[in-house]
Amino acid sequence: MDKQNKIEIFQSKDNQTEIKVQFEEETVWLTQAQMAELFDRDRKTITRHISNVFKENELTEEVVCSFFEQTTQHSAIKGKSQTKRVKLYNLDVIISVGYRVKSQRGTQFRQWVTQRLKDYLVQGYAINEKRLEQKQQEVLYLKTGILKLIA
Repeated sequence: MDKQNKIEIFQSKDNQTEIKVQFEEETVWLTQAQMAELFDRDRKTITRHISNVFKENELTEEVVCSFFEQTTQHSAIKGKSQTKRVKLYNLDVIISVGYRVKSQRGTQFRQWVTQRLKDYLVQGYAINEKRLEQKQQEVLYLKTGILKLIA
């Protein structure tokens, strides 16, 4: 997967939940609010589980959390946008919280995101194979040119 930010929509099987999922840095990122919606729990419950994940040293906060800039429509001024820093949690946190809340939607999400990440890996492998082949052609071309100069 390239470094570019990509957003995909997760739709639950019961069509009750639709979440914009951010793929970046070869993982998935969600806010606490998105996790609350995903797992059908209130945000306080999600916050408590996240705190426990870090308190119990299951994960290291500095490794699995990141701040991203999010631009949204300004709430008070029509036609204006605003940018704010938002804390997001990567797939490791999402899965840890999902196991703790035992959510059916969480299971659906894990299956969905696993397939998406596999797809990205396969695409990335195919792109890298193509680049490698092109580089080998370039090396062969340069080698041929050098041999002609020497001869």
